Amino acid sequence: MTQTISPDQLHPFIFEHSAVRGNCVHLDQSLFTALEHQPLAPALKQVIGEFAAASVLLTSTLKMQGKLILQLQSRGALQLLVVECTSALDIRATAKVQEELQGGHLTDWLEQGQLVITLMPEEGEPYQGIVPLEGDNIASMLENYMLRSQQIETRLWLTAEGDHAAGLLLQKLPQQQEQDLDCWNRVQHLAGTVTNRELLDLDTQTLLQRLFAEEDVRLFDGRNIRAFCSCSQESVTNMLQLLGLAEVRSILEEQGSVQIQCDFCNKHYVVDEEEALALFSDDDDHKITH
Repeated sequence: MTQTISPDQLHPFIFEHSAVRGNCVHLDQSLFTALEHQPLAPALKQVIGEFAAASVLLTSTLKMQGKLILQLQSRGALQLLVVECTSALDIRATAKVQEELQGGHLTDWLEQGQLVITLMPEEGEPYQGIVPLEGDNIASMLENYMLRSQQIETRLWLTAEGDHAAGLLLQKLPQQQEQDLDCWNRVQHLAGTVTNRELLDLDTQTLLQRLFAEEDVRLFDGRNIRAFCSCSQESVTNMLQLLGLAEVRSILEEQGSVQIQCDFCNKHYVVDEEEALALFSDDDDHKITH
Protein backbone atom coordinates (compact mmCIF):
# COMPACT_ATOMS: atom_id res chain seq x y z
CA MET A 1 0.00 0.00 0.00
CA THR A 2 1.43 3.38 -0.99
CA GLN A 3 1.77 6.26 1.42
CA THR A 4 -0.05 9.53 0.87
CA ILE A 5 2.08 11.88 -1.19
CA SER A 6 2.46 15.58 -0.44
CA PRO A 7 0.76 17.24 -3.41
CA ASP A 8 2.31 20.22 -5.16
CA GLN A 9 5.72 19.95 -3.60
CA LEU A 10 9.33 19.78 -4.67
CA HIS A 11 11.79 17.80 -2.53
CA PRO A 12 15.55 18.32 -3.03
CA PHE A 13 17.97 15.58 -2.01
CA ILE A 14 21.68 14.83 -2.22
CA PHE A 15 23.86 11.75 -2.20
CA GLU A 16 26.21 12.25 0.72
CA HIS A 17 29.95 12.58 0.04
CA SER A 18 29.44 13.03 -3.69
CA ALA A 19 28.77 15.76 -6.23
CA VAL A 20 25.43 14.25 -7.24
CA ARG A 21 22.15 15.93 -6.33
CA GLY A 22 18.51 15.44 -7.18
CA ASN A 23 14.97 16.73 -6.97
CA CYS A 24 11.59 15.05 -6.93
CA VAL A 25 8.36 16.86 -7.78
CA HIS A 26 4.60 16.23 -7.62
CA LEU A 27 2.06 18.54 -9.29
CA ASP A 28 -1.63 18.16 -8.57
CA GLN A 29 -3.85 21.15 -7.77
CA SER A 30 -1.26 23.53 -9.20
CA LEU A 31 -1.38 21.80 -12.59
CA PHE A 32 -5.18 21.64 -12.57
CA THR A 33 -5.43 25.36 -11.76
CA ALA A 34 -2.83 26.32 -14.36
CA LEU A 35 -4.75 24.55 -17.15
CA GLU A 36 -8.40 24.65 -16.05
CA HIS A 37 -9.41 27.47 -18.41
CA GLN A 38 -7.72 26.00 -21.48
CA PRO A 39 -9.42 23.42 -23.76
CA LEU A 40 -6.61 20.92 -24.29
CA ALA A 41 -6.54 17.47 -25.83
CA PRO A 42 -5.63 14.82 -23.21
CA ALA A 43 -2.40 13.89 -25.03
CA LEU A 44 -1.32 17.55 -25.15
CA LYS A 45 -2.26 18.02 -21.51
CA GLN A 46 0.04 15.14 -20.64
CA VAL A 47 2.94 16.76 -22.49
CA ILE A 48 2.31 20.09 -20.74
CA GLY A 49 2.24 18.28 -17.40
CA GLU A 50 5.65 16.76 -18.08
CA PHE A 51 6.98 20.13 -19.25
CA ALA A 52 5.65 21.78 -16.08
CA ALA A 53 7.25 19.15 -13.85
CA ALA A 54 10.54 19.64 -15.70
CA SER A 55 10.37 23.41 -15.28
CA VAL A 56 10.06 23.08 -11.50
CA LEU A 57 12.89 20.53 -11.34
CA LEU A 58 15.24 22.73 -13.38
CA THR A 59 14.27 25.98 -11.65
CA SER A 60 15.17 24.48 -8.30
CA THR A 61 18.74 23.86 -9.50
CA LEU A 62 19.28 27.57 -10.26
CA LYS A 63 20.81 29.99 -7.79
CA MET A 64 19.15 33.06 -9.27
CA GLN A 65 16.00 34.81 -8.11
CA GLY A 66 13.73 35.28 -11.08
CA LYS A 67 11.96 33.18 -13.69
CA LEU A 68 12.70 30.23 -15.96
CA ILE A 69 10.74 29.98 -19.22
CA LEU A 70 10.71 26.74 -21.22
CA GLN A 71 9.37 26.90 -24.78
CA LEU A 72 8.89 24.41 -27.57
CA GLN A 73 8.49 26.18 -30.92
CA SER A 74 7.54 24.41 -34.12
CA ARG A 75 6.04 24.82 -37.58
CA GLY A 76 3.99 21.68 -37.05
CA ALA A 77 0.55 21.22 -35.55
CA LEU A 78 1.92 22.20 -32.13
CA GLN A 79 3.22 25.71 -32.73
CA LEU A 80 4.09 26.71 -29.19
CA LEU A 81 4.25 25.22 -25.73
CA VAL A 82 5.28 27.50 -22.87
CA VAL A 83 5.80 26.88 -19.18
CA GLU A 84 7.04 29.52 -16.77
CA CYS A 85 8.32 28.80 -13.26
CA THR A 86 9.56 31.41 -10.81
CA SER A 87 12.20 30.89 -8.15
CA ALA A 88 9.28 30.87 -5.67
CA LEU A 89 7.89 27.87 -7.64
CA ASP A 90 4.88 29.68 -9.07
CA ILE A 91 3.97 28.08 -12.41
CA ARG A 92 1.83 28.86 -15.43
CA ALA A 93 1.55 27.11 -18.78
CA THR A 94 -0.11 27.32 -22.17
CA ALA A 95 0.04 25.88 -25.70
CA LYS A 96 -0.94 27.04 -29.18
CA VAL A 97 -2.12 24.50 -31.73
CA GLN A 98 -2.42 25.29 -35.45
CA GLU A 99 -4.55 22.30 -36.37
CA GLU A 100 -6.01 19.17 -34.84
CA LEU A 101 -3.30 17.04 -33.30
CA GLN A 102 -2.86 13.79 -35.19
CA GLY A 103 -1.18 10.88 -33.43
CA GLY A 104 -0.65 10.59 -29.71
CA HIS A 105 3.02 11.45 -29.41
CA LEU A 106 4.84 14.75 -29.11
CA THR A 107 7.06 14.13 -32.14
CA ASP A 108 3.95 13.69 -34.31
CA TRP A 109 3.10 17.34 -33.75
CA LEU A 110 6.50 18.95 -34.28
CA GLU A 111 8.13 20.16 -37.49
CA GLN A 112 11.40 22.10 -37.60
CA GLY A 113 11.12 22.49 -33.86
CA GLN A 114 13.43 24.16 -31.41
CA LEU A 115 13.78 24.31 -27.66
CA VAL A 116 14.12 27.75 -26.08
CA ILE A 117 15.16 28.22 -22.45
CA THR A 118 15.08 31.75 -21.06
CA LEU A 119 16.40 32.83 -17.66
CA MET A 120 15.01 36.16 -16.44
CA PRO A 121 16.74 37.16 -13.19
CA GLU A 122 15.26 39.85 -11.01
CA GLU A 123 18.64 41.58 -11.23
CA GLY A 124 20.93 41.45 -14.23
CA GLU A 125 20.48 40.64 -17.89
CA PRO A 126 18.28 37.80 -19.19
CA TYR A 127 19.88 34.80 -20.86
CA GLN A 128 18.38 32.73 -23.66
CA GLY A 129 19.52 29.46 -25.16
CA ILE A 130 18.03 28.09 -28.40
CA VAL A 131 18.81 24.60 -29.70
CA PRO A 132 17.23 22.23 -32.23
CA LEU A 133 15.08 19.50 -30.73
CA GLU A 134 17.04 16.33 -30.04
CA GLY A 135 15.19 13.37 -28.57
CA ASP A 136 11.73 11.87 -28.78
CA ASN A 137 10.33 13.11 -25.45
CA ILE A 138 10.51 16.08 -23.10
CA ALA A 139 13.06 14.44 -20.81
CA SER A 140 15.58 13.58 -23.53
CA MET A 141 15.20 17.00 -25.18
CA LEU A 142 16.04 18.77 -21.92
CA GLU A 143 18.85 16.37 -21.07
CA ASN A 144 20.49 17.11 -24.43
CA TYR A 145 20.04 20.84 -23.91
CA MET A 146 21.61 20.77 -20.45
CA LEU A 147 24.61 18.79 -21.67
CA ARG A 148 25.22 20.82 -24.83
CA SER A 149 24.42 24.31 -23.59
CA GLN A 150 25.19 24.16 -19.88
CA GLN A 151 27.77 21.34 -19.79
CA ILE A 152 25.92 19.80 -16.85
CA GLU A 153 25.09 16.11 -16.94
CA THR A 154 21.39 15.84 -16.09
CA ARG A 155 18.92 12.95 -16.17
CA LEU A 156 15.16 13.40 -16.05
CA TRP A 157 12.24 11.01 -15.59
CA LEU A 158 8.85 12.64 -16.23
CA THR A 159 5.27 11.48 -16.32
CA ALA A 160 1.78 12.97 -16.30
CA GLU A 161 -1.75 11.62 -16.12
CA GLY A 162 -4.87 13.75 -16.08
CA ASP A 163 -4.30 16.64 -13.67
CA HIS A 164 -1.28 15.00 -12.06
CA ALA A 165 2.39 15.15 -13.03
CA ALA A 166 5.59 14.01 -11.39
CA GLY A 167 9.28 13.97 -12.11
CA LEU A 168 12.70 12.99 -10.86
CA LEU A 169 15.94 14.82 -11.66
CA LEU A 170 19.53 13.73 -11.08
CA GLN A 171 22.41 16.07 -11.77
CA LYS A 172 26.17 15.63 -11.55
CA LEU A 173 27.95 18.81 -10.54
CA PRO A 174 31.16 19.54 -12.42
CA GLN A 175 33.59 18.05 -9.87
CA GLN A 176 35.75 15.33 -11.37
CA GLN A 177 36.62 13.03 -8.46
CA GLU A 178 36.53 9.34 -9.32
CA GLN A 179 34.02 8.55 -6.56
CA ASP A 180 31.62 11.11 -8.04
CA LEU A 181 31.71 9.37 -11.41
CA ASP A 182 31.14 5.99 -9.76
CA CYS A 183 28.18 7.37 -7.79
CA TRP A 184 26.76 9.08 -10.87
CA ASN A 185 26.90 5.94 -12.99
CA ARG A 186 25.37 3.86 -10.23
CA VAL A 187 22.47 6.11 -9.19
CA GLN A 188 21.35 7.00 -12.73
CA HIS A 189 21.23 3.28 -13.48
CA LEU A 190 19.12 2.71 -10.37
CA ALA A 191 16.84 5.65 -11.18
CA GLY A 192 16.31 4.21 -14.64
CA THR A 193 14.27 1.40 -13.08
CA VAL A 194 11.56 3.83 -11.88
CA THR A 195 8.06 3.37 -13.30
CA ASN A 196 5.49 6.03 -14.10
CA ARG A 197 3.20 4.64 -11.41
CA GLU A 198 5.93 4.89 -8.80
CA LEU A 199 6.61 8.51 -9.75
CA LEU A 200 2.93 9.44 -9.55
CA ASP A 201 1.86 7.37 -6.55
CA LEU A 202 4.77 7.18 -4.10
CA ASP A 203 5.77 9.90 -1.66
CA THR A 204 9.33 11.11 -2.16
CA GLN A 205 10.82 9.38 0.85
CA THR A 206 9.38 6.00 -0.13
CA LEU A 207 10.42 6.48 -3.74
CA LEU A 208 14.02 7.29 -2.82
CA GLN A 209 14.20 4.38 -0.39
CA ARG A 210 12.93 2.03 -3.08
CA LEU A 211 15.29 3.28 -5.78
CA PHE A 212 18.41 3.94 -3.72
CA ALA A 213 18.17 1.48 -0.82
CA GLU A 214 21.95 1.08 -0.50
CA GLU A 215 22.83 4.76 -1.01
CA ASP A 216 23.39 7.44 1.64
CA VAL A 217 20.68 9.93 0.65
CA ARG A 218 19.78 13.11 2.52
CA LEU A 219 16.26 14.36 1.83
CA PHE A 220 15.47 18.03 2.49
CA ASP A 221 12.16 19.63 3.42
CA GLY A 222 9.65 20.09 0.62
CA ARG A 223 8.87 23.40 -1.07
CA ASN A 224 5.30 24.27 -2.06
CA ILE A 225 4.29 24.83 -5.68
CA ARG A 226 1.30 26.85 -6.83
CA ALA A 227 -0.29 28.03 -10.04
CA PHE A 228 -0.02 31.79 -10.38
CA CYS A 229 -0.49 33.97 -13.45
CA SER A 230 1.51 37.17 -13.52
CA CYS A 231 -0.78 38.97 -15.97
CA SER A 232 -2.12 42.31 -14.71
CA GLN A 233 -3.62 45.59 -15.81
CA GLU A 234 -0.13 47.07 -15.54
CA SER A 235 1.32 44.50 -17.94
CA VAL A 236 -1.50 45.24 -20.41
CA THR A 237 -0.70 48.95 -20.12
CA ASN A 238 2.98 48.31 -20.77
CA MET A 239 2.14 46.20 -23.83
CA LEU A 240 -0.03 48.95 -25.31
CA GLN A 241 2.71 51.51 -24.81
CA LEU A 242 5.13 49.20 -26.63
CA LEU A 243 2.66 48.86 -29.51
CA GLY A 244 2.69 52.62 -29.96
CA LEU A 245 -0.01 55.21 -30.57
CA ALA A 246 -0.55 54.45 -34.26
CA GLU A 247 -1.22 50.76 -33.65
CA VAL A 248 -3.47 51.46 -30.66
CA ARG A 249 -5.46 53.98 -32.72
CA SER A 250 -5.90 51.37 -35.44
CA ILE A 251 -7.28 48.87 -32.93
CA LEU A 252 -9.63 51.46 -31.44
CA GLU A 253 -10.95 52.49 -34.85
CA GLU A 254 -11.72 48.88 -35.68
CA GLN A 255 -13.05 47.63 -32.33
CA GLY A 256 -13.89 50.71 -30.22
CA SER A 257 -11.75 49.42 -27.33
CA VAL A 258 -8.67 47.29 -26.78
CA GLN A 259 -9.49 43.80 -25.57
CA ILE A 260 -6.79 41.41 -24.37
CA GLN A 261 -7.27 37.84 -23.21
CA CYS A 262 -4.48 36.15 -21.25
CA ASP A 263 -3.38 32.91 -22.94
CA PHE A 264 -2.45 31.40 -19.58
CA CYS A 265 -5.37 32.12 -17.23
CA ASN A 266 -8.00 33.31 -19.72
CA LYS A 267 -8.54 36.57 -17.83
CA HIS A 268 -10.12 39.25 -20.02
CA TYR A 269 -8.90 42.85 -20.01
CA VAL A 270 -10.73 45.75 -21.65
CA VAL A 271 -9.16 49.18 -22.13
CA ASP A 272 -11.56 51.80 -23.46
CA GLU A 273 -10.62 54.58 -25.86
CA GLU A 274 -10.08 57.26 -23.22
CA GLU A 275 -7.88 55.00 -21.08
CA ALA A 276 -5.87 53.79 -24.06
CA LEU A 277 -5.12 57.21 -25.49
CA ALA A 278 -4.28 58.61 -22.07
CA LEU A 279 -1.24 56.31 -22.04
CA PHE A 280 0.45 58.48 -24.65
CA SER A 281 1.76 62.02 -24.70
CA ASP A 282 -0.73 64.86 -24.23
CA ASP A 283 0.91 66.50 -27.23
CA ASP A 284 -0.47 63.82 -29.52
CA ASP A 285 -3.81 64.25 -31.22
CA HIS A 286 -6.00 61.89 -29.19
CA LYS A 287 -9.20 62.38 -31.08
CA ILE A 288 -10.37 59.52 -33.25
CA THR A 289 -12.79 60.02 -36.09
CA HIS A 290 -15.36 57.24 -36.26
